[in-house]
Amino acid sequence: MRKFRRIRVAPLDTETYASEMKHDHSYHYAVMARAIAAIDARQGEPASLTQIASALDMSPAHFQRLFSAWVGVSPKRYHQYLTLDHARHMLRDRFTTLETADAVGLSGTSRLHDLFVRWEAMTPGAFAKAGAGLTIRWGWFDSPFGPALAMATARGLCGLAFSAETGPDAAMSDLTARWPDANFVEDPTAVASWAHAALHGMGEARLHMIGAPFQIKVWEALMRIPSGHVSTYSEIAASIGSPSAVRAVGTAVGRNPVSLLIPCHRALRKSGALGGYHWGLPIKRALLAHEGARADARAP
Repeated sequence: MRKFRRIRVAPLDTETYASEMKHDHSYHYAVMARAIAAIDARQGEPASLTQIASALDMSPAHFQRLFSAWVGVSPKRYHQYLTLDHARHMLRDRFTTLETADAVGLSGTSRLHDLFVRWEAMTPGAFAKAGAGLTIRWGWFDSPFGPALAMATARGLCGLAFSAETGPDAAMSDLTARWPDANFVEDPTAVASWAHAALHGMGEARLHMIGAPFQIKVWEALMRIPSGHVSTYSEIAASIGSPSAVRAVGTAVGRNPVSLLIPCHRALRKSGALGGYHWGLPIKRALLAHEGARADARAP
């Protein structure tokens, strides 16, 4: 029997979204990645707007406009969200146990705009066949976090990777190696509507999750972490009834094939350290900063 999970998500602020759509998303991420490098180079020393803009070879006014349009807050404030210490503050101030999130209805990823995510999990037997008999179509798409590779079966998205840090060849090899016996066909048109829903919050995103039963449980738990909040590997392990399986949970989080929709970037170490991220730590920091800044901007 096929299993569907229907998850309601909160709407994205329409004015912010419209402003974003006027600009090139990949260009914004490329600038943000340079900003992260410039901030890291200062080794925690505070930087003014002028100093950050100068490191990026931009005028302060242009830098201010660019980042304000992209994230909805000023560059100075955004700089605070990009620091490594931000993750620890999130863990201290915004840590939400998965049980509490369920109880108050905080499930799903509020980054997506006015849509439902339909999720169908592949059966364990089908997973064991390594994709044999499946046709997986793929295409490259622009996203707020750089180029994104989207893959889908006839039932929904099964892979979503960011390549700004790893490179396109590595992203492609990573996803295709997960289902070595599948038939891969380049067909961006067939994937476009689901990819745009996932990356830009327009339309309906359908997921066809291909993983082992334990992995599926972990990925389902990740979807219960609200946008702008974080959880820990140990909390996730406890939420799925396997409190001693922290290391296995960490492995399953790292094997999540659908970035963003299954928000593995919201999983941190117990200390508040970021831990790893399959598509590069700069993207994880950018995702957390983006969600944290928006959550604060929407707060009363």
